[in-house]
Amino acid sequence: MKADLRGAGVRDLGSEGSSRASDRASLRRTNLGLVLRLLRDAGPRPRTQIAEETGLPKATITNLVGELVERGLVREGEAERLGSVGRPSRTVEIDGRTICGIGLEINVDYLSLIALDLRGETVVERHTPFDARGTEPDAVLDRMAEAIDETRDTLRARGVHPVAVTVGAPGVIGMDTGVVSYASNIGWREVAVTEGLRTRLGPGIPPIRLENDAKLGAVAEYLVVAEADIHDLIYVTGETGVGGGIISDGRLLRGSAGFAGEIGHMPLDPTGQPCSCGRRGCWETMVGLSALLRLAAPSNDSVHDPTVDLEQRLAELRRRADSGDAATRAALEQIADGLALGLALLVDVLNPRAIVLGGYFAHFGDYLVDRVRGELSSRVMAPEAGRCDVIPSALGFSAAARGGACLALDRVYQDPSVISAIGG
Repeated sequence: MKADLRGAGVRDLGSEGSSRASDRASLRRTNLGLVLRLLRDAGPRPRTQIAEETGLPKATITNLVGELVERGLVREGEAERLGSVGRPSRTVEIDGRTICGIGLEINVDYLSLIALDLRGETVVERHTPFDARGTEPDAVLDRMAEAIDETRDTLRARGVHPVAVTVGAPGVIGMDTGVVSYASNIGWREVAVTEGLRTRLGPGIPPIRLENDAKLGAVAEYLVVAEADIHDLIYVTGETGVGGGIISDGRLLRGSAGFAGEIGHMPLDPTGQPCSCGRRGCWETMVGLSALLRLAAPSNDSVHDPTVDLEQRLAELRRRADSGDAATRAALEQIADGLALGLALLVDVLNPRAIVLGGYFAHFGDYLVDRVRGELSSRVMAPEAGRCDVIPSALGFSAAARGGACLALDRVYQDPSVISAIGG
């Protein structure tokens, strides 16, 4: 009987999953993925322990590990003595330094790209200021394709092979179609992202997948907090818009049509500020980046200039807050109160163990988190806010691209046979 692997940390990052094990070949692929994900989530361990935790025979584990070694996905680690007598066993650990997953995020005023190897280590990282809202979609796709091509050249020179690309975009996206149906903050309607990139990149491009940027951020943040045994969280990212990603019992929550997490357009603003979606009073008009800039500085201030790197503009606002600037401090207090209003509703409905504040919220975490925590305690129906903590993101604006790279690598974790044997 197989052991319960939840305790060992084996998780599903939200991929579509591997095919059903209906024959011997697919059963082997399934078991290869099971072993590889165990090593990813629970860390290096001897073959005997892998057999115990998976419930597979030791001989089967020996063969599976041998195949994973041949494919360059795992390697022999340090010798470990499991008891007081007998020969020490060598541990097996993740390798995969010659493959990577690419995550690419397009947002209102930047383009972010990260390539991670199978161990989760960064191989390439780029963050480029880019006015996506002021650029035609075809030109944006041109720039995205250039970024992927430049990264592939860099990887090729280092002997690293990209196995897949995940593109993160704001708004309502179709995973199956690869189309951004509607992204009000960048002015996109029915933009065929994956097909457009495939056409530009030509033959030989690895599989490309489209996903909502906030959902990718939730995946990346979950990989951080799962080590603290947190498996239910809401990721809320502060960009020009406000997006959300929900992790429930260790799985990415998509909803029946894949739109779960569209929280920025909850009608919460009593002043009825106009929103880019065409409606009034959306939550993001209270707490989005545009709201912070509007509250903190006049429209002719340099912090509104989209051609200046966003992190530089936030650093300037941070400098003003730290120096005691009254307008900036008051703006952050108003943002915190608006955040607490919306978060209290989400906590009452979803009862998460944690809320992770990403995007610009994380940049001002020490100004926002304590005030939000206090407001939540008074607003949420459950005692002590349902044991929900508020945590600033450790990843900032890189979260979506990082989550995309992780999902790209999940293709290998679901089916390691997609990687040929070294030298094969």
